Amino acid sequence: MPRWFEVWMGARYVRARTSNRFVSLISAISMTGIAIAVAVLIIVLSVVNGFERELKERLLLMSAHAVIEDPNEGLSGWQEQVAAAAADPAVRAAAPFIDGQALLVHGEALSGIQLRGIDPALENDVSGVSGVVTEGSLSSLEARGFGIVLGVELATTLNANVGDKVLVTLAEGFVTPAGVVPRMKRFTVTGIYRVGMYEFDRRLAFIHLADAQKLYRKGDTVSGIRLAVNDIYSAPAIVRQVALDLGDPVLVSDWTRSHVNFFRSIQITKSILFVILLLVVAVAAFNIVSTLVMVVKDKQSDIAILRTMGASPASVLKIFMTQGCIIGVVGTLAGIALGVAFTINLETIVSFMESTFGIKFLAADVYFISDLPADLQMADVVRIGGIALILALASTIYPAWRGARTMPAEALRYE
Repeated sequence: MPRWFEVWMGARYVRARTSNRFVSLISAISMTGIAIAVAVLIIVLSVVNGFERELKERLLLMSAHAVIEDPNEGLSGWQEQVAAAAADPAVRAAAPFIDGQALLVHGEALSGIQLRGIDPALENDVSGVSGVVTEGSLSSLEARGFGIVLGVELATTLNANVGDKVLVTLAEGFVTPAGVVPRMKRFTVTGIYRVGMYEFDRRLAFIHLADAQKLYRKGDTVSGIRLAVNDIYSAPAIVRQVALDLGDPVLVSDWTRSHVNFFRSIQITKSILFVILLLVVAVAAFNIVSTLVMVVKDKQSDIAILRTMGASPASVLKIFMTQGCIIGVVGTLAGIALGVAFTINLETIVSFMESTFGIKFLAADVYFISDLPADLQMADVVRIGGIALILALASTIYPAWRGARTMPAEALRYE
């Protein structure tokens, strides 16, 4: 027997032959099943990774890495504390803020909002709000100018544009002979931003810090200080150290605490999807079992002839394992190529389908983000490909073993 004849014969059994195309057809079906399962697993995990990446980037774009707040909601002497926090080598920037709830009215439209007072000059160093302002600018907010920057969804709901006047109403009021009158102040829309997360675009509005102090009667105090750190994964330790250096009793928080449920749910979802879709890959891989069983049954006479010519049971085993491995390798590689190509062009494909069929895959008022992102990670591709190959290889063992046990006399009895 020539060397490596097992590999040659295994590859030959995969290709179509005029005498029996059915065996080659079911081999092609097995390859296609593995390819589709691998591609779907790559695409789904890439989309989940994209959600996690976009959620993290957009949350950190609008939320600080860490926050220091006063327990009594009135942090005094904040100028010195901002300077001291910014002087820490681990802190990139620090900025004061005032948070409050309000009712925004424009014409007959109204909406409850979260109102945040900021110092535009310092806020640019802490967050990326100025980079997502699509109309006007964040620097248009001036002390005692009573300007307001709205999210795009909020502006659409109120039908408000840059230059329009909106009325800010607080639940707190003052007593008059006519009864309790809520505090109200008219603001001018000086900018509109779009971050791509509905919760921010619909609920959050910005005003100048001095205007917020006057509106909420804060005097010279603020709600707290927002920090941007150099290493976001060290934010918990950094904010604790900064708070200890300040010396005053304060409340500290960081992005890992504020949004831990989001990221934890994404990780759980990713793990569950991986297990479920891995079962799909396993089912596709185990189709190789039925394929090879049929091949072994069809090639009984060939096996018997090989055995009478001197082929060992190990050689017969290698022939059918080679055939199964070729099916698994080709199917896995095709699935990886399909999954990677689809993932890279996912946003283009989704945009085309949405514009063609007039549908929206992610409704902005339901999901946190309105785009369908994808983040292809090579570690996932390698892991998926490796598992698919292992399952395909495992699926070849039993049929190949059955073929190696074929007795030549029994196989040729009726030939």
